[in-house]
Amino acid sequence: MPQPGTVWLITGGASGVGAATATLAVARGQRVAVADINLDGARAVCQRLGEGAVPISLDVRDPEQWERTLDDVWKRFGRLDILVNNAGLIHVGFTVDLPIEKLRHMVDVNVIGVVNGMRTAVPRFLAQSAGHVINIGSLAGFVPMPGQALYAGTKHAVRAFTHGCALELRRTPVRFTLVCPAAIDTPMLRQQIGSEAATLSFADAALTAEQVADAVWCAAQEQPSEILLPRARGEFLRIGGVFPGIVRRLLGGAEARGRKAIERRRREQESKT
Repeated sequence: MPQPGTVWLITGGASGVGAATATLAVARGQRVAVADINLDGARAVCQRLGEGAVPISLDVRDPEQWERTLDDVWKRFGRLDILVNNAGLIHVGFTVDLPIEKLRHMVDVNVIGVVNGMRTAVPRFLAQSAGHVINIGSLAGFVPMPGQALYAGTKHAVRAFTHGCALELRRTPVRFTLVCPAAIDTPMLRQQIGSEAATLSFADAALTAEQVADAVWCAAQEQPSEILLPRARGEFLRIGGVFPGIVRRLLGGAEARGRKAIERRRREQESKT
């Protein structure tokens, strides 16, 4: 279990899973650097959490900003124990319809951002003979996702990268965990309601950000190689994703469930306006 005063750096900490994880960690006596490209949002989170949290401006795509961020963390806290690579985004749409800028944006944030974090933090973890990298993946990283093809591809990449780095560094004190949640009811999910390409995001009940934060806390305690959330669905997708033909046969039913869920949410939104 992380000891009181353990130092965390959480990217994408201004909202969603990042903010929920920061909230949980501070409530349990941890010290947290809340990093986000949205500095005002990070400040708002830290103001609510009090002295246990500090805001930091970070664009995860920029290696130099990563160096400055970790310099800042070491200056404030003297060390870093847990890096949570949570920052990520999605541009929903069929691949041929999305501008190349949006496709590149997903790769740069979801993949290169994680690579930058690992390459910057791990040498410092090795120098202090301790450190834990927790990367936020997705169950989308196990299956092909029409309407989210490249997003799922980035999460496939994060999974392969995380476990590959763990093997490269298996004889060191640095530990790696990949947390793979299903769809999460955050602003990133809610923005997809208007897109016909997003039906699979709504095929099953969404998790809350707090449920994922609990999983991240468990990762910090137990240091497993991978956590699937929810576990049963994750195990099914991990196995089924190996066989694209099976996914193809199940796709129609999942899309139908997703369309019904989107229509229900749209009606709920309209009733509130």
